[in-house]
This record gives sequence, C-alpha cells and structure tokens, in this order.
Amino acid sequence: MSRFIQLHLLTSYPASNLNRDDLGRPKTVIMGNVQRLRVSSQGLKRCWRTSEVFQKALAGRIGIRTKEMGKYVYSALISEKSLSAVITPPDLSAIAGITPEQVNKKAHAISQAVAGVFGQVKALPKKEADIAKDPLIDLEIAQLAHLSPAEISAINALTEKCRPGLSMPNAADLNLLRKENQAADIAMFGRMLAASKEFNVDAAVQVSHAMTVHKVLVEDDFFTAVDDLNVDDSGAGHMGVAEFGAGLFYLYVCIDREILRENLGGDLTLTAKALGALCEAACTVSPTGKQNSYASRAHASYCLAEKGDEQPRQLSVAFLDPVNTSVNMLQKAIERLEDMKKNMDAVYGSTVEQTSFNTMTGKGSLEDVRSFITR
Repeated sequence: MSRFIQLHLLTSYPASNLNRDDLGRPKTVIMGNVQRLRVSSQGLKRCWRTSEVFQKALAGRIGIRTKEMGKYVYSALISEKSLSAVITPPDLSAIAGITPEQVNKKAHAISQAVAGVFGQVKALPKKEADIAKDPLIDLEIAQLAHLSPAEISAINALTEKCRPGLSMPNAADLNLLRKENQAADIAMFGRMLAASKEFNVDAAVQVSHAMTVHKVLVEDDFFTAVDDLNVDDSGAGHMGVAEFGAGLFYLYVCIDREILRENLGGDLTLTAKALGALCEAACTVSPTGKQNSYASRAHASYCLAEKGDEQPRQLSVAFLDPVNTSVNMLQKAIERLEDMKKNMDAVYGSTVEQTSFNTMTGKGSLEDVRSFITR
C-alpha cells in the first residue's frame, strides 16, 4: 500500500473574499515577486471538516473543537438536559444573562473540573464589572481543544453521574481523554493538548495555503444600500467599501496514509472513508467567507492525484513565474503543472502512480480520483 497520497488542484473563483485578514482584505502572498491571492490552510481545513461531505461520510466520527465545553456541562447540569442536547445544536440559552449571584457553585465546580482536563481554565477578571459581563468565563479554557466523540460521550456520562446532588467527580472520573476511537478529523489534522502531551495526535494530512497561479490586484467595491421606507431622501441608507479579488488557485494536499491508519486504530474501512471524504471536500467545498455577498462557490477544474512511497513534493514551482495570459489561462496552468511533474519525475526517477480529471476536456472524474486514492 502506497504511503503518500498527493493532490494537486486548480480551482477558479470569481469575484470573492474567501479568506480575510485582520483588516477584512483578501489574504495575499508574494511569490515570484508578484502578489497573489491566498486562502489559508486553516480556513480550508475548517470548511472541509464542518462540511456536509464530512458529516455524511464520517457521521459519528467527527470531533468538536472548542474552549467552551465547561459552559456546556454547566448548562446541561442546571437545565436538566443532557450534554448532547445542549451541544447539538449549540444551546447556551440556560445561562444567557446569568449574574454572579445566580451561579450554582456545585455545578460550577463540576464543570470547571471537567474543563480543566482539556486545558488551563481562564481566571476570573479582577474587576467586578468585568465578571458581571460573563460570570462563567472561568469555565472556558485558554486554548481551543479538539475533542473526539468518545471523549464527548465520556463527558456526557460523567455529567449524568454527577447530576444527582451535583456531586463532585473523583480523580478516576476525570480520566476523560481517549486515544482509542479517534475522530476522523483529529486523525487527519492532528491536535495539541499542552497539558496532556501524551494525548497529542500527529497530523496525517498536510494542506498548503492555496494561491493564485497569476498576479492579482485586490480591488475595491464601493457599495450602497437603499432604505426601503425613506421617501424624503434620495441618498443611500448605507454605504461602504469591500475589497475582493478573483483568480485561479493552486492547492496542494499531502496525506501520510500510514499515520492516518495508525491514528484511526488500524481501521482500514474508516481510513478509506476518510480519504474519500477529504478528496471530495477538497474538490467541491468552497471556503465560506463572504459567500452571501459573492456566491463564489466553485469546484476544482483540474485534479492530479499521485500515490507512492517516494518523498512528497509540491508542484507550486510551476507557477513561480506567474501565468501571464488572458487567453486559455486554465489550459496554460494545466500544461505548466503537467510539464513540471513530467520533468520532476524524469530528474528524480519518480515512479509514483497517478490519475487525474480535467473539466476542460471532460477526461476523468472525481470518482476515478477517489477510487484511486482509497485503493
């Protein structure tokens, strides 16, 4: 069985703002001395992990990443609901507007003990006015923790055990971290628990930042909104400026199948399901940024899949010089990618297997690629 699976995708997005920086601008990168649009790997993994593709293919094997599990345990305890009921969908209405005087000390102590298993809990602010804004802030942990379904199930069981009389859990009860029955998304993208390093998971999937294969200038969109009930003033009810861009993106994904299988406890069936879901999501799920404003959903126009035991490598060097043509840009990008692979294979004597699909020619299919990488 081949160890490494590599995906090379070309996806064209129209006017969009798929992934914003701290100023709301589309993220960019300088490569080949010109500016390109960029979508971060963090943003891509988040939208894949929470997509319907993952939910359907990996139902019951998707984790939850949160700082707030302690608040949900508290909410379950005081609302007489199960933890599952307040998590899906997320529901903290039971603690909305809670004051410091209304905090149940026993439920708080239980919830804080559970939260502390997954990270360092936050301290209460020093000023009473700040505490009043969120008297349960000390049920949050300082950093996001990615919890598997097995761990959430263990928390749920402990919550029910503690519910009668709101009794405190003992040390054995708080053994909530699990290595077995790992979540598929944790197995793919890994997790880090600073206080419990033995439960860290090495990522089996590496994802590049997607970038355009050509030079891009971020543009400004001056927009106005009309007040439907304003009959006295012909001016706009609102105006603003939004920045956006468009382009053809190259994305590279590298999967270490051995690590993925190991992370999933040697479950070959689940490993294949995870690989199939990842392939489909990478090809069909668009970043969610500003979709309501731009409807910039897109599928990959081209996908090259490789598998073998040789050391992986990107093919982004094919676009070190930006594709500089206004005609047949996609075709030119595909030719560059395939030529670079051919030359790389010749120089390094590579013998990796490959398959692809190409929407310009209608050659190949998503199912071909998915079958290829899951075999």
